[in-house]
Amino acid sequence: MEEKFTRKSMEAISEAHNFAIKYRSSDMKVEHLLLALIGQMNGLIPNILKKMGIDTISLMKVLEDKLNKMPKIEGGTSEPRPNAELNRILVGSGDYAKKMGDSYISTEHLFLSAYDNNSFLRENGVIKNQFENVLNEIRGGRKIMSDNPENSYEALEKYGKDLVELARKGKIDPIIGRDNEIRRAIQILSRRNKNNPILIGEPGVGKTAIAEGIAQRILKGDVPENLKDKTIFSLDMGALISGAKYRGEFEERLKAVLDELENSEGRIILFIDEVHNIVGAGKTEGSMDAGNLLKPMLARGEIKVIGATTLDEYRKYIEKDAALERRFQPIMVNEPSVEDTISILRGLKEKFEIFHGIRITDNAIVTAATMSDRYINDRFLPDKAIDLIDEAAAKVKTEINSMPTELDEVTRRLMQLEIEKVALKKEKDQASKDRLETLEKEISELREEEKSLKSQWESEKEEAGRLTKINEEIEKVKLEIEEAERKSDYNKLAELKYGKLATLEKEREEEEEKWNNADKGNSNKLLKQEIDSEEIAEIVGKWTGIPVSKLLQGEKEKILNLAEHMKTRVIGQDEAIETISDTIIRSRAGLKDPNRPIGSFIFLGPTGVGKTYLTKTLAHNLFDDENNIVRIDMSEYMDKFSVSRLIGAPPGYVGYEEGGQLTEAVRRKPYSVILFDEIEKAHPDVFNVLLQLLDDGRLTDGKGKVVDFKNTIVIMTSNIGSEIILKDPKLSRETKEEVLDEMKHRFKPEFLNRIDDIVVFNSLGKENVKNIISLILKDINKKLKDQFIKIEFTDKALDFIVEEAYEPAYGARPLKRFVQKDIETNLSKMILSNEIPENSTVLIESDGKKLTYKVK
Repeated sequence: MEEKFTRKSMEAISEAHNFAIKYRSSDMKVEHLLLALIGQMNGLIPNILKKMGIDTISLMKVLEDKLNKMPKIEGGTSEPRPNAELNRILVGSGDYAKKMGDSYISTEHLFLSAYDNNSFLRENGVIKNQFENVLNEIRGGRKIMSDNPENSYEALEKYGKDLVELARKGKIDPIIGRDNEIRRAIQILSRRNKNNPILIGEPGVGKTAIAEGIAQRILKGDVPENLKDKTIFSLDMGALISGAKYRGEFEERLKAVLDELENSEGRIILFIDEVHNIVGAGKTEGSMDAGNLLKPMLARGEIKVIGATTLDEYRKYIEKDAALERRFQPIMVNEPSVEDTISILRGLKEKFEIFHGIRITDNAIVTAATMSDRYINDRFLPDKAIDLIDEAAAKVKTEINSMPTELDEVTRRLMQLEIEKVALKKEKDQASKDRLETLEKEISELREEEKSLKSQWESEKEEAGRLTKINEEIEKVKLEIEEAERKSDYNKLAELKYGKLATLEKEREEEEEKWNNADKGNSNKLLKQEIDSEEIAEIVGKWTGIPVSKLLQGEKEKILNLAEHMKTRVIGQDEAIETISDTIIRSRAGLKDPNRPIGSFIFLGPTGVGKTYLTKTLAHNLFDDENNIVRIDMSEYMDKFSVSRLIGAPPGYVGYEEGGQLTEAVRRKPYSVILFDEIEKAHPDVFNVLLQLLDDGRLTDGKGKVVDFKNTIVIMTSNIGSEIILKDPKLSRETKEEVLDEMKHRFKPEFLNRIDDIVVFNSLGKENVKNIISLILKDINKKLKDQFIKIEFTDKALDFIVEEAYEPAYGARPLKRFVQKDIETNLSKMILSNEIPENSTVLIESDGKKLTYKVK
């Protein structure tokens, strides 16, 4: 008989045995079994009793008290066995199973048998007829044919959410727009056959919101007659699959869901988000997946399903299964425009204001929609704009609940002074006593200031809290008004609308006016109670690294003086520096072309004149780190097929999953300097890929994803025309034209035509070289600073280095090598042999043949 018990009934009998041991009973009694059944986690019995309105905790307490009063055995070692009454119950449960046509003995059979054989349940308010009615309602006429029948009871409630009920409780945000898609979905749902719409669109465009919008319309009655009594259940595929460890368990759960849908006679519409998951879901050897279980019912129109999936997943899973695809009617859900997104955000504004307890200005809403569209390119509207508003509001809310900076500074200063005071009290000298007196005076003043700030903070927090509370009350009243409208309870409607709501709205107006007047009258407010465009810009900057927030005065000066800063580091290339800095100034002032990179340049000139170094200096000035550049060495792209390294290999090729070196780097850091070093060494086909990048500021990678280059500075360096430049160091107009002619022979016109500027670098003169050596020697001084050693050099030493190290054909690079080999090596030897003590200066001179070192 044992093998015919369900898992839950066996668990209950086992738990009853444990209770018998716990209460030191001589045998297993009916009370032990009832305690196990009523307290069973996720069990059927406690669920039925709760639906009957019986307090299971009180019932268990009565049982425990009864067991505590029973005689106990001391020191016994024998295992408790079922007494005669419990044996009768176990036998009777088998009779109940046969009577109900079940193949297994379940917990309800044990409970009903206990009811018949023992008076406890009757005495404590359990009515058998009522119990059986609730049981039949839950079981829905199903027979127990497996050892885990609970899986199939109330399957929809277990594995889904009633969207209409959630809308009734106000837990679904208002749906703005999407009327065409909702109307089309309602039309498809009204068909006789194949009445299953599938919403197809990119992540975050509002597919789930359309299903929620239909639920809200059903609640309001704003649907055709055939849909008015319907409800929408959102199926959670994860919950359906999780924990289904035995073969056939998943199918059993899904079948239970489908049976409930079928038995509802079309009253329940199923919404499956990420519907592609049904293809292959729960499939094991010798079993069917969810898609195949659904197909027959979908074809016959026995159940109605709304699906939602992305375009990629639809193509990958649904389209491949033609039999499944033809049962769904596709509805394309496109990304809304910026204007539509602004309308959506205005509709959601109140919900966010109530949740965060702050105000959201219309300026913030417009900025969130426009900035997210312009700067966040790997996500879709309205999702990314909603997230911006949410995070900006959360930031302000966190600041309200945290200690304001002004108060925090005073508190920390007080703590510091208190520690100093304790230390000074131990000292006996007059100076310490005088300092202690001053300290006590300062502490007293700070305490007053802290008290005043704390009081102001508490008062402002309280005001903010009052406004939030009123908004929450208004939200509740609005839900009650909607309910009264649905029930046509006009007395209650009038009372709520013109009484309660009007009073609350008046209170809100008064509070807002009070807060606004306080804002005007007091510029020293500690808390900010609203978000505007500045907060949104700050969040965009954090997400993307693109500086979109308003420039502070210091930053403005930094941008305006960018050329001067760069000229101190890059010597002799003023024209190139001016060209670059003007581009940055236009960009930060908001006057750049929004559909192209910030700037694209080709730097031409001999080796060692500062082409790559200028790019690094630019990165240092923009990002405070000269290594913050995306550097592509074009000598690595000499083959035709190496294009795939830039944008990623196409599908089916090795390295497809890794992405491109260029596209992945820019996707991670949209605001960056991209350096294509020595472009003349790359294969000509590589430049065809860059045409789209330079013209439209976008590039499609190997996976088909569009990468945005609109916030990058593209710099290409080349040694083309170096020989011509070296012949004419002054760089006359004719020389420049000759160099540019050579460029035209090497690169296609459509490539050169997309470049903003081609900058020809000068070859370095002797004066430039002297300045470069001074910079190199300054760097040595920085390195020696920690050892308290300083170096100085005479003009003769500089002239000697120029004569020895400078060659026009190689630029400034040999200078570095000379300084490293001669000066740094000699200084290192002197330091290690203790010839240079700390706090000393080394004067570097020249006798015309070599450099000399004099320690002062």
